[in-house]
Amino acid sequence: MTVPRRGPDRTEHLVLPGVLTAEEAAETVAGILGVQREDGAIPWFRGHHLDPWDHTEAAMALDAAGEHEAAARAYEWLRRHQNPDGSWYAAYHDGEADRPTDRGRESNFCAYIAVGVWHHYLATGDEAFLDRMWPAVFAAIEFVLELQQPGGQIGWKREADGTPVNDALLTGSSSVHQALRCALAIADEREEPQPDWELAAGAIAHAIRRHPERFLDKSHYSMDWYYPVLGGALTGAEAKARIEESWDDFVVPGLGVRCVLPNPWVTGGESCELALALWVMGESDRALEILQSVQHLRAEGGMYWTGYVFEGNSAVWPEELTTWTAGSLLLAVAALGGDEATVAVFGGERLPRGLAPECC
Repeated sequence: MTVPRRGPDRTEHLVLPGVLTAEEAAETVAGILGVQREDGAIPWFRGHHLDPWDHTEAAMALDAAGEHEAAARAYEWLRRHQNPDGSWYAAYHDGEADRPTDRGRESNFCAYIAVGVWHHYLATGDEAFLDRMWPAVFAAIEFVLELQQPGGQIGWKREADGTPVNDALLTGSSSVHQALRCALAIADEREEPQPDWELAAGAIAHAIRRHPERFLDKSHYSMDWYYPVLGGALTGAEAKARIEESWDDFVVPGLGVRCVLPNPWVTGGESCELALALWVMGESDRALEILQSVQHLRAEGGMYWTGYVFEGNSAVWPEELTTWTAGSLLLAVAALGGDEATVAVFGGERLPRGLAPECC
């Protein structure tokens, strides 16, 4: 596939001091487009696998960069290849729909389509797109909510044979919380209210805020640290307290954010997501510092290495340039730069909160 070169005039809104120039942003966007297949699929990189969550993240980055036709093709790929139960498989070889490599169906992977679809609609105003995608969003959310537990948390996945895995991940449930709010916004836009979804969103938020024991203990992963904030379940003073509590554990000044403790490994995706969470909290200065700190991961050609080992034999590891790492950076830059659709989706504007549960 030949990708036309995108000029810096298309990416002037993605300029951020110490992070991206217009030329660098155009190069990164072209890098993602160069990985996207003709059928719309966006694998991690060509020859690796596609998972529905990271595919959607990359599509959202394309919308933030104004590449709406390419983003729409990515969502059409999801619509065409959705399983009859509303799910997608966890991984597909190189984005080939008939070559799933992991037939598990993960709840947060499936729910994330709602975030991407709402983001695309806000970016384009395309009502026909929203109408076309609504059945896929509806089916995906219904699949996910079948895995919701009595305490509000969302079970991790269904195995290949359909067996539910009811253990819940805090990061996954936080992502589902954001997705449910976006799905509710789509439903409101279509004047098709979904009160059960509102109750489900409220129950998830309550579990995240008040019942950490309902989730598997993955507190050594940075995603479990910041995702309750990024997903909108924790706000205000609670969000600030959570971020401050573990800041020194996870943030490596000048290098980025550790993926997992105690490993001396910073990763671009987690760093950019933390920056986005900081922006959500109103801390744009710290968000900018985090984004500036990971520019050592930028590779020739505009894509970003997944991570860097900073002790011992320091090295880029693994040696892979992933679309979702580049995508997470573009989305964080778009939010800090005031891109309306990205601000609305991650800042919570026009997103319903869900109904608080009556029980504890």
